[in-house]
Amino acid sequence: MDSKLRAILPDAELLKMYEQMVLSREFEESCAEQYTKGHITGFLHLYSGQEAVAVGATAALHRDDYILSAYREHAQAIVRGAEPRRVMAELFGKATGLCKGKGGSMHLFSPELSFMGGYAIVGGQFPIACGLAFAVRYRKEDRIVACFFGDGAVNQGTFHEALNWARLWELPVLFVCENNFYGIGTSVARASALSDIHRRTCGYDIPSVRIDGMDVIAVHEAVKWGADWVREQSRPHLVEAMTYRFRGHSMADPGKYRSPAEVELWKARDPIPNFAKRLVEEGIATEEQLEGIRQQAPVTVADAVTFAEESPWPEDDEVWEDIYV
Repeated sequence: MDSKLRAILPDAELLKMYEQMVLSREFEESCAEQYTKGHITGFLHLYSGQEAVAVGATAALHRDDYILSAYREHAQAIVRGAEPRRVMAELFGKATGLCKGKGGSMHLFSPELSFMGGYAIVGGQFPIACGLAFAVRYRKEDRIVACFFGDGAVNQGTFHEALNWARLWELPVLFVCENNFYGIGTSVARASALSDIHRRTCGYDIPSVRIDGMDVIAVHEAVKWGADWVREQSRPHLVEAMTYRFRGHSMADPGKYRSPAEVELWKARDPIPNFAKRLVEEGIATEEQLEGIRQQAPVTVADAVTFAEESPWPEDDEVWEDIYV
């Protein structure tokens, strides 16, 4: 059987993509449960529905390329290599967390993975991405910066400043917009004079492309091409991935501004079962193999929850550590 997928990636990497998407979805749905139980407090923004972007894009980057994101970043951290145990412990505020329990849901950070943070301030990652890219260029390193952000960030001044800096200084930044159509409860069309976000780069002489963010392979191919171009040219590029969050903006958002018909339309494009269908049809995997992956994900996540529950709280003296002043 001819396989279009095999022409792009080896079987093992394709299966890994599926496994990462399934694990990410299971992790997020478990987070929702732990939030309702009061184990996770504060704000919680879930990634369910957008898994193809994190998985496809991360697989297309080099291991030492820098990654920055917004506050919907649990899946991106895990896909990058963060242990689900440590991510869940961070959400619980425990000492064993990725940031010792001090960052929480919106501030995951792992320098050893070149995962340089989720940012709660909308658009806060743009200037930092340019700073990292400037350092990369100054040191003549073979790496780029991938800066993920939502459609709600593109009207921030930092977005336009960063595009200008990146082009003016020829910085190796790959901007990846995860356009899920809503900034909290406001649609892109109501908030932006130009809702085709990728077209905004024309004012800064930066090439861009719009892709299907519900197709993990489409994301992988676009990001790989873009990352290679950025690496070779030391110039910025932007990818707009059209995706959809299946839940509201946060756990506090019932999402009443979206019609049931709209939600169902996008759920029919769920990247996980659609990719599974392709894997089976092209002979990459059997249904039994995929079922094994689906059964393992809840086990991994349950272990992460148990680890978080049994982990200690930070000691009182920790309040004086890891601060600037």
